[in-house]
Amino acid sequence: MTCHTERGPCPPSPSVCPAGLCGLSQLSAPLGTMGGRASTSVLTVLLCLGLCWSLWNQVQAGTPPKPSIWAEPGPVVTKGSPVTIWCQGSLRAEVYHLYKERVSIPVETETPQDSSNKTSFSIESVSSHTAGLFHCAYRTSRKGWSERSDPLPLVVTGAYSAPSLSAHPGPVVASGGNVSLWCSSEVTSGTSHLLKEGGANSPQQMELRIHNGRWQAVFPVVPVNTSHGGTYRCYGSPSSYPYVWSQPSDPLHLEVTGMYKKPSLSAQPGPSVSRGENVTLQCRSEIWSDTFHLSKEGSPAPPQLLRLQDTAAPFQANFTIGPLTSDHEGTYRCYSSHSTSPYLLSLPSDPLELRVSASHSKDYTVENLIRMGVACMILLILGILLFEAWHNPRRS
Repeated sequence: MTCHTERGPCPPSPSVCPAGLCGLSQLSAPLGTMGGRASTSVLTVLLCLGLCWSLWNQVQAGTPPKPSIWAEPGPVVTKGSPVTIWCQGSLRAEVYHLYKERVSIPVETETPQDSSNKTSFSIESVSSHTAGLFHCAYRTSRKGWSERSDPLPLVVTGAYSAPSLSAHPGPVVASGGNVSLWCSSEVTSGTSHLLKEGGANSPQQMELRIHNGRWQAVFPVVPVNTSHGGTYRCYGSPSSYPYVWSQPSDPLHLEVTGMYKKPSLSAQPGPSVSRGENVTLQCRSEIWSDTFHLSKEGSPAPPQLLRLQDTAAPFQANFTIGPLTSDHEGTYRCYSSHSTSPYLLSLPSDPLELRVSASHSKDYTVENLIRMGVACMILLILGILLFEAWHNPRRS
């Protein structure tokens, strides 16, 4: 029979309660002797019980475990929007404190609801002063205060004008290729932050440097794979306020090609069209596809996109371009994809060279004036001849 208390078995601690002291089986002497040996064994058991009680109380009196902290709907919040910070600790927690870095006293105090191991701190409208690093802690009646949680960086966006985001050499890149995302900001001596919509990873950060007379950060994506396809935005923040960000850039859609068999591209009525007219570029896929993309080589603009309403064969999209100008000249390619994975495209079609020629329509104003002049001259001569014939009958 092993030594135990009302709170549980005696914790193993050979240095305090050596083997043999916590076992009643050590009372090997017959109880009937009632000798000094039995009295010594009983005293040893009582001593073990006392040590066990002391060790148990020491274990119970330890520091409570560290709580966890998170923000809803997320740690990046638009200026003026609400946010809720959650702190999860223990069912025995009596009170929770919310701390902000560089502030010595708690910024918020909350009492948890009954039978809950967490509580929330609500902020109705965030501002630039709200941004920063937050921690939380809780207190129990038996163990006192817990450790502080890991830091929660709360970012507030919208304090500065939006930067611009571009892809070089372009937003359509082959799987295994290279591309760089350039974020140009009006914020100087700060940091650029690149976020992917729906991405589980933390934002990428890069120091802003002067490139071509502008403050820019270059995010290389090497080599490109299917996980890189998606929508990106970037922000800028000054060095003195790292958690106060600018407005988001316009979205950039990075598309990865090479996933499916290439479609075909043709022009109707043909690849050589007069200026001012329209042309239709037909992109046709031999495999099932419901989304088509048309891009022009060298153009920074994102590809045109058409999604089929009727997905029955043939799988074809018609891109109408016009009225045509010289700016429309160039090399075009098209891609097919599935709407379930809109950023994963097929191999590119064979290139189609679109040529825009001068208009065939002519200006006939000058020619008409010449014709009218000749006609008037003829009529004038006939009038003179008739006049002479009238006044000189002999000659006539």
